[in-house]
Amino acid sequence: MDPDTHERRLARHHLRMHRKTLWIIAVLLVTTTVLGLAALLLVDLRVVRIGGAKIRDPKGRTYDCILVLGALVYGDVPSPMLKDRLDGALEAYRAGLSDRILVSGDHGRADYDEVNAMRIYLEEEGIPPEAIFLDHAGFDTYDSLYRARDVFEVHSILICTQRFHLLRAIYIADRLGLAANGVDTAYRRYGRDTWYEVREIPARFKSFLDCEVLHSPPTFLGETIPISGSGLATRDE
Repeated sequence: MDPDTHERRLARHHLRMHRKTLWIIAVLLVTTTVLGLAALLLVDLRVVRIGGAKIRDPKGRTYDCILVLGALVYGDVPSPMLKDRLDGALEAYRAGLSDRILVSGDHGRADYDEVNAMRIYLEEEGIPPEAIFLDHAGFDTYDSLYRARDVFEVHSILICTQRFHLLRAIYIADRLGLAANGVDTAYRRYGRDTWYEVREIPARFKSFLDCEVLHSPPTFLGETIPISGSGLATRDE
């Protein structure tokens, strides 16, 4: 046999095997992507369905506390999104839905403090300092609600945040056994509303894993600070 012919046949064989391998890899990648997207969408639907079913008129009952979930602050000044959450909490407090407000956010660094910015805003609006509880380790929504239950001994909770976030927050609260309701505080547009909606899809999937698969602990727990006591116990000054 001509050596050149043999080498050409081997080359064609290797080329076919290479193409077959690439085809298998491509099929696997497409299949994995489709299955992953399907899982994301199914979980998203589950979170929206469970969270949405729990949102109702908050009036007509009282709650252990009103929860304000943290968002961006500029020094001691709440961002527009966080200001709207705080204003929703003020309205609920003044309507007598609870006599306690729990502000939960990121205070993991000395130079960034969401919770004291929220406290200052509420105090300037006339809320008594002892009625404001500070959760300095609410690093995400799951941590905030887990700690509300286990650190602050909350059983019923009224959550103040924008609807795209509220659906996930109430889902988490429900999975953690909290009697939860919510107030949609989307009083304006924030300039990146579509991005916030899209970002919720992976965030809801993470919440599903935390709540129903991994049963994850929060980043920090610590000693209990009953919501029935005084918020002054939560000060870090």
